[in-house]
Amino acid sequence: MTKEQILENFDPSQPGLADATVFGLPFSADQSEIIVIPVPWEVTVSYGAGASEGPEAIMEASFQVDLNHQEFPELWKLGIYMDEAPEHWNKNSHKFKGLAQPIIEALEAGEDVSTFPALQSDLDKINKACAAMNEEVKNRTLHWMNQGKKVALLGGDHSTPLGYYQALATKHENFGILHLDAHMDLRIAYEGFTYSHASIMYNALQIPQISKIVQVGIRDFCEQEVEVALKDRVLVHTDMDLKQETFEGKTWEAQCDRIIASLPEKVCVSFDIDGMYPWYCPNTGTPVPGGFSYEQAAYLLSRLAETNKEIIGFDLVEVAPGDDDWDGNVGARMLFHMCGVFAKSQKMKVGQKIKFNR
Repeated sequence: MTKEQILENFDPSQPGLADATVFGLPFSADQSEIIVIPVPWEVTVSYGAGASEGPEAIMEASFQVDLNHQEFPELWKLGIYMDEAPEHWNKNSHKFKGLAQPIIEALEAGEDVSTFPALQSDLDKINKACAAMNEEVKNRTLHWMNQGKKVALLGGDHSTPLGYYQALATKHENFGILHLDAHMDLRIAYEGFTYSHASIMYNALQIPQISKIVQVGIRDFCEQEVEVALKDRVLVHTDMDLKQETFEGKTWEAQCDRIIASLPEKVCVSFDIDGMYPWYCPNTGTPVPGGFSYEQAAYLLSRLAETNKEIIGFDLVEVAPGDDDWDGNVGARMLFHMCGVFAKSQKMKVGQKIKFNR
């Protein structure tokens, strides 16, 4: 059927179709305007595991998301399609994660990896594999962009969007990153891994087209990261500073306006789910007490979409499922909201916000 015929016959009030794409939508990739690239990868995780299972957990939970979003009631009509990750991404993630663990254990024991030829060889293999994955993500992103699609990335750990940023850099001469996270992720080759999840924003700074990174919710960082942030093009809004302002009477609205005003004209949003209070996604790899609420994050992103800034893409990372569906459920709903924000900023038809009169 054509997309027009599908729109005429599909009932969005019914349960999502089991054989459909993300959110139970009936559209093919060609019929969808937004493509989500899943990257099931967590090679360099240094604490909790499971981020590579995030895309699948979000996909499964997405069928329970009602399509009539209050803010973007016609978003579903645009079509959102979950791309299929190459099988070797997941296989390589498991393979090289296994090689990484002895390296991490040696470092934790105070050893110098370079003095162990086997470990150093494995470290080199891991860095090479991560570089290859980044290049594949870049090429896959460009494949969809060159077809006129709006592309988002779904991790995986936070190392996964580097190739995505590189792809954006081929299309945009200047853009910034709005980075929601508990961590700065500015470590330089953390634990020897060039493409560590803890080094994603440092690696992003090596892309000349990224003119600024504005971080929100930060509450865990090391001395090296502070040095990078203070001397480079990074603006940090720590959780402590934001909370202090709140306690002293400053509204979240005013804080959001200040955050948004500091961003360049074009913005990519990078959302590490551990930026939120830990009870939203308790199984994320490196949870930290404190943070912001789901509603605060949604408000900030929606307010960004209402400005003259252009959201050129986004990534959502570090959702790790536990024994139930809760983490995937939260991730799926944030993914849907971020798709709406992305579409609205791109002047796509998402409908008018539903207002309930009392």
